[in-house]
Amino acid sequence: MNATADTARPPHLFWTLTEGRALFELGSFYALRRAMARLPKGDGHPVIVLPGFLASDRSTKPMRDLLGKLGYAVHGWDMGRNLRVNAARERSMNDLLSRVYDSSGRKVSLVGWSLGGVFAREMAKVAPDKVRQVISLGSPITNERGHTNARKLFERLNGKEPAPMQQGRFRNLEQAPPVPTTSIFSRTDGIVAWRGSVQVEGPQTDNIEVLASHCGLGVNPMVMYVLADRLAQAEDGWQTFDRSGWRGLVFRSINAD
Repeated sequence: MNATADTARPPHLFWTLTEGRALFELGSFYALRRAMARLPKGDGHPVIVLPGFLASDRSTKPMRDLLGKLGYAVHGWDMGRNLRVNAARERSMNDLLSRVYDSSGRKVSLVGWSLGGVFAREMAKVAPDKVRQVISLGSPITNERGHTNARKLFERLNGKEPAPMQQGRFRNLEQAPPVPTTSIFSRTDGIVAWRGSVQVEGPQTDNIEVLASHCGLGVNPMVMYVLADRLAQAEDGWQTFDRSGWRGLVFRSINAD
């Protein structure tokens, strides 16, 4: 999707001011732990989970714990807080992917929350042969930073053109990697406007709408359902999300065109 000045706006202030509802999403996550144990089980393949801007592995621990119980070999990124986009950070992420791939002998699924989803997509572009699929949660996956109200802080910490961009990378964020890629987004996201998280749909891309806050995406039970469904697919049998029956009422698709 090619964003324009007219469409690239941050979320409505109302949704930003109500991001505190993430606490209720966290509560529902723990209230439904036993039910979520019945979600589709994994085949043991490795999954790397990348945190959002300003966050660390601590923010993704509930999600990682659940995925571990569902049968995946789950890894955090172990790089502290997600603050800077520079050559060292990019190298560390690509090295992590290589280590997990080499040690397991299997392709790796990448799950990224917000900025972590941007990183996941770019990692998959560098080494698609090592990546099974990419799933992003509320990630700003267009080149227009006006979709997020974290833009000023991001640019204060990283400048308008971080080192990878100066070296010709991270410039085509809207282009999906050449592996199965799912973008999970919410129209009530208070940090990243939903239009900034929509990718052009095709044979290997899908957009799935959930009802969630931005800060609650990593614990929202609806998101956990989608994650379990996506990750449980056979490596060579990826298909877009099944919206037949009740799923079509709960999880909607939207095309970027």
